Amino acid sequence: MLFDPLTLLTTALAFAGAAVAAPHSTRRSFGVPSDDGFPAPNAQQLLDIERIADGKLSNAPPPAKLAPSSLTAFQVIAFNELFEVAYFKSMIDNITADVPGYQLPSQAKKDELLDIMQTILAQEKLHALNAIGTLKYFNAFAPEPCQYVFPTTNIRDAVALAETFTAVVLGTLQDASQLLAKNGDDGPVRAVASVIGQEGEQNGFFRILLARKPSEKPFLTTSVASYAWSALQGFVVPGSCPFPLSNVDLPIFKPLSVLSGNAGADVDARDQHLTFSADLTGVSAAAKYVGGNGSGLFVTYLTGQQLPISEPVQNVHWSGNQITFEAFFPYNDNIMDGLSIAALTTSGNFTGPDDLPAATIAAPGLIQVYSKVKAWDSSDI
Repeated sequence: MLFDPLTLLTTALAFAGAAVAAPHSTRRSFGVPSDDGFPAPNAQQLLDIERIADGKLSNAPPPAKLAPSSLTAFQVIAFNELFEVAYFKSMIDNITADVPGYQLPSQAKKDELLDIMQTILAQEKLHALNAIGTLKYFNAFAPEPCQYVFPTTNIRDAVALAETFTAVVLGTLQDASQLLAKNGDDGPVRAVASVIGQEGEQNGFFRILLARKPSEKPFLTTSVASYAWSALQGFVVPGSCPFPLSNVDLPIFKPLSVLSGNAGADVDARDQHLTFSADLTGVSAAAKYVGGNGSGLFVTYLTGQQLPISEPVQNVHWSGNQITFEAFFPYNDNIMDGLSIAALTTSGNFTGPDDLPAATIAAPGLIQVYSKVKAWDSSDI
């Protein structure tokens, strides 16, 4: 192992909540690096990226067709991959420069971690190029890089946040695969499935660094594209994208903050009531609930491959349009280890994840339950 996982933070930052923990003006913003031509490299630059990534883009012919909603899925994938490129490049820059909080105990460990992170960065660039290439082939809108802000100030938090957003990505790629199947767009499924496997390998590495079991669950938690799309907005400098966000045909939900268990990042493995909050200003579907006792509102959880689990909200408090409330977290019956995704919904009766967005007024709230393990070092194996 590269460095002692006990030196890493053992609680992840909540994906959306942490991103808005400080005003944008107080944090440095990051763009996507373009020193190698990305996101439009020439042939030699692409080959250089592929060599660092330890593999090449697929040379399989493009599919004959893609439905409009399938193209929307690729827009979210491309947007996310551009964010990840910026995130991992900022992490590499901080480690390289020995920024306080990003220093490692030896030069050998620093060099080894940087080598691995450079490979991950190049792989994320290829993921982005694959999605962007698909969109351009069909003359569909392809997102361009924005400016981003990241809440982490040390390597511990940086790895923990990477583990959390990668877990969300793994659920979102499940949603993309399901959508492609529903639309009869089988052409890209093999490539999407290969990225799911790659991201899973990557997240197992992050989890080992954090002294967690590398394999999170037997069936990873699913998600829906609109939840990932909404969460990503917490990392984007407002107004910095060179396109209107409405070009992606998905809703942007108000954030659902988890107040319990280190902002949801380290929730105990037990039945309990969790506390949530959301600012519902401007949410028309929430207007009739403002000031009420929460009747008709639910927290609906996605966990593993279980059908959505809804629990009524309790102990509701309002401050204007800001709601704070509790909801039961049914860990024992559902074995909710790893990532669970929460949404504030106006219904508690769903037949599957695809039904959630239509009844959602705030999402996603990210909840992590970790199985902590002995911290292994290279001398132990």
